[in-house]
Amino acid sequence: MSNNISIPDAKVILRKGEGRTIKAGGLWVFDNEIDRVVGNYNDGDIVEVHDFDDYFMGYGFINSHSTIRVRLMSRKKDHPVTPELIKTRVENAWNYRKEVIDTSSCRVIFGEADFLPGITVDKFEDVLVIESLALGTDKMKELIINDLKEVLAADGIKVRGVYERSDAKVRELEGLPRTKGFIGESFDTKVEIVENGVHYFVDVENGQKTGFFLDQKNNRMAIRRFCKDKKVLDCFTHTGSFALNAAAAGASSVLAVDASDLGIEQAKENAKLNHLEDIVSFKCADVFDLLPELEAQKELFDVVILDPPAFTKSRASIKKAVTGYREINIRGMRLVKNGGFLATCSCSHFMDEQLFIKTIGEAARDAHKRLRQVEFRQQAADHPILWANDTSYYLKFLIFQVVDEI
Repeated sequence: MSNNISIPDAKVILRKGEGRTIKAGGLWVFDNEIDRVVGNYNDGDIVEVHDFDDYFMGYGFINSHSTIRVRLMSRKKDHPVTPELIKTRVENAWNYRKEVIDTSSCRVIFGEADFLPGITVDKFEDVLVIESLALGTDKMKELIINDLKEVLAADGIKVRGVYERSDAKVRELEGLPRTKGFIGESFDTKVEIVENGVHYFVDVENGQKTGFFLDQKNNRMAIRRFCKDKKVLDCFTHTGSFALNAAAAGASSVLAVDASDLGIEQAKENAKLNHLEDIVSFKCADVFDLLPELEAQKELFDVVILDPPAFTKSRASIKKAVTGYREINIRGMRLVKNGGFLATCSCSHFMDEQLFIKTIGEAARDAHKRLRQVEFRQQAADHPILWANDTSYYLKFLIFQVVDEI
């Protein structure tokens, strides 16, 4: 694979009145904003972007297969995209993480939010997991990985191995095949990490996404203060992270539910790893089916945690997603004891903050519950929200006290 970065030999000219997104600070140029392309290029090459009047707007890589036709990488004429620029971006990304979060396991590169469009890298102790979703940075991924290894080595961190999880269906929108596997030498893909004092085995080869959802790190810690001596229900537990934090905080009992057999088996293993298997019980079931059953059995919990997968990955399915979020929250609220707590979230970018809050409010009315907001939280700081880049803000996390209507 080549790590060469093309010298711009083509110029993208925007239509008059277009380019509003990048003029406002965004990084994407859509196909319908382009008037013409002057010069020769191959998909994935760096091109110059100019306004209709030939005003220079930036450098980015082009892909004729994608609706996002150009992803901007530099706005300055005297800062072309070079290996040196990429190295600086990688260094800046790591230095930022060192300032804001525990870096033993964290997201080191978060795509556009680190000005490296379409590529994410998670660090699990001494293992890196890369997900590449855009053609331009896909061609640079080994360069980025090598830079990151050097940057980490300068801080005394030796990378044991790199695994690629570029197997998301969205790659097909870029004209890219779905792929996964080792970059470099093979290694044991079952990695033990420690987060908030809780130990986990992360399966970087077969787990969801890159193997573990690092974005909830601080939110998992936030629910602890409500869980001591409490009966807790953790829905969509995945590999047990919220459940284990509740148990570690002194919960009297935790019921953790997920529809994935693999997830439940991994969660059980993680419970044993932390000697919490006597506190946490696991059930493999569809949460939408189980919650009505628990309600019919008149079960009540002091704390209910709802951490569902994204119910929508496009604007087209947002109405269906709203229905799903409303139903799951109605059911969850009905299972909270009067005065107990509900932690609920959405990890879908398309379910924006206002719509999510509106949906939770509707669920409360339908459940005949009143909500006292305790906290509104977002993704951890290693998943930075870059203003003017809406897609970098996706995780909304709310904690409520749930009280009966009077």
